[in-house]
Amino acid sequence: MRLGIVTIPRPEQPGSLPDRMIALAHRVERLGFDGFWVTDAFARGRPTLDPLVVLALVAGHTNRIELGTCVVQVPLRHPVEHAQRVQTLHAISGGRLRFGVGSGSTRADFDAVQVDYEARFKLLPAYLEVMRRCWAGEPVYGPAVPPWPTAAGGPPMLLGAWRSKRWIDLAAKTLQGWISSGIHTKVEDLEIGLRMYREAGGTRAVLANVFVDLRPTPATLPIAHEPNITLRCPPAEARERLKRLADLGVDDVLLVVPDDDPDQLAAIRDLA
Repeated sequence: MRLGIVTIPRPEQPGSLPDRMIALAHRVERLGFDGFWVTDAFARGRPTLDPLVVLALVAGHTNRIELGTCVVQVPLRHPVEHAQRVQTLHAISGGRLRFGVGSGSTRADFDAVQVDYEARFKLLPAYLEVMRRCWAGEPVYGPAVPPWPTAAGGPPMLLGAWRSKRWIDLAAKTLQGWISSGIHTKVEDLEIGLRMYREAGGTRAVLANVFVDLRPTPATLPIAHEPNITLRCPPAEARERLKRLADLGVDDVLLVVPDDDPDQLAAIRDLA
């Protein structure tokens, strides 16, 4: 089972923002983690950063690790312009981008850019098809936007979604992976979703946003409620929880490490 690290930058963290991101990415790569992942939100009452720009910075300072999004809200952007930016990142990262996509879940983000929140489930598959056509060099609304040669075809796409048959089938049969959320998904639902995904032919199952804190007194979470699946526990218990996830058939676990104690990265690597 592969392990990736999710970063959720916050403005109150000390020091230079670029230096922090680069130092974290260096540590993630040096310790042997498999990926560096970022989230996507921008109208929720706190400052946030564009995930593609953050990963572009990290791409220039790493060589091996995957660079992923968990997940980008596809309906919020124009699909042709979005395809151009995504293929740019895929090209400059040397093909290391893993493009986690989703419909979006928070009305405020949609209201901020004047996109119909109720239409998000229709827009997602339609926009993904437009982006695939762009990466194939096909015209969509007008002249084609020729893809960069080393990024033709686009990056692997993984769908962040609930365990409904519609989305599981899309993830398994059209895209290259399924992303479930440690915040919202119970272990029982994860097990059911994994079975559905494998039966549909899916090959890469990812559990994202699993908060970690191995200290005797974990820090306060930066979210409103306790997640369903966490590693906020002593190291021995965290190791057992990771083993249970591996036994269920999860291919990747994406871990959110406390931003006030990045040294836990080494302890987490030891667990595996």
